Amino acid sequence: MKLGLLTAAFPELSLEQVAEWAAASGYEALEVACWPAAGGERRRYAGVSHLDVESFDPDAVNELIAGHGLTISALAYYPNNLHADDAHREEVNAHLRRVIEAAERLGVEVVGTFVGNDKDRPLPENLERFRRIWPPLVDHAAERGVRIAIENCPMFFSYDEWPGGGNLAYAPAIWEEMFEAIPDEHFGLNLDPSHLVWLMIDYERAVYDFAGRIFHVHAKDLEIRREGLHRHGSFSGGLGWQVPRLPGLGEVRWNRFLSALYAVGYDGVVSVEHEDRRFEGDEELVKRGFELARDVLRPLLV
Repeated sequence: MKLGLLTAAFPELSLEQVAEWAAASGYEALEVACWPAAGGERRRYAGVSHLDVESFDPDAVNELIAGHGLTISALAYYPNNLHADDAHREEVNAHLRRVIEAAERLGVEVVGTFVGNDKDRPLPENLERFRRIWPPLVDHAAERGVRIAIENCPMFFSYDEWPGGGNLAYAPAIWEEMFEAIPDEHFGLNLDPSHLVWLMIDYERAVYDFAGRIFHVHAKDLEIRREGLHRHGSFSGGLGWQVPRLPGLGEVRWNRFLSALYAVGYDGVVSVEHEDRRFEGDEELVKRGFELARDVLRPLLV
């Protein structure tokens, strides 16, 4: 397995600057943020564009990445693909198609994204919308030899995402529904164990149960603040007690998670997704966070 990082944590740096630092710091791959260059979504950890998919030279990009001894593990764009507003949904899915087309031009095999969710509608209605909206998107990717990797984050971190969150693909039962509806081998998971921790889902079992659908892996950890859990309870959906952390600073047993990945034959990239507020505020703090994650994960990756 290779150690990579998601570039969205460096919104002020160019792709070349990120690549130079990542390579010098022991990283081997980049998951390149591809939100719309003309001003995309501005929620936290989104809206970053290190590759303008509407205007780029694939040869130049590949030369830049290879020149630093790196690879691109995936192109990354994580919007709400099942948004309640028709116009917004069509806009973000049109951009997702452009990201898929960019991946084909670059020879990148994976695009990381969300399924999306209408937070105000129940799960069965969202699954019905998924069955209408998503098959053409997967077909668009399959025709280009690109695999779509859905991250399993519920997107429930604040009250404006209440009650249902922004991404329905958070649990094994829902993954089973998704893969039954779309059995295409170009549709799978970008598995992040941190979200499974606060949802009380066994991340090792998830690896074994969905081995053939794991296309990409996110390395993020999760701290459970017991006092907050006591005060707010699990019915709060994590608000007040679940805290995204860098690998090694939370509840994930990385040796067990990676052992499961080795056991099922995963040999792709483990991409650090930096969402730790204790290592934010300036560029040097962000870099220190990635260095910490590197030092935790590197001894376990071969």
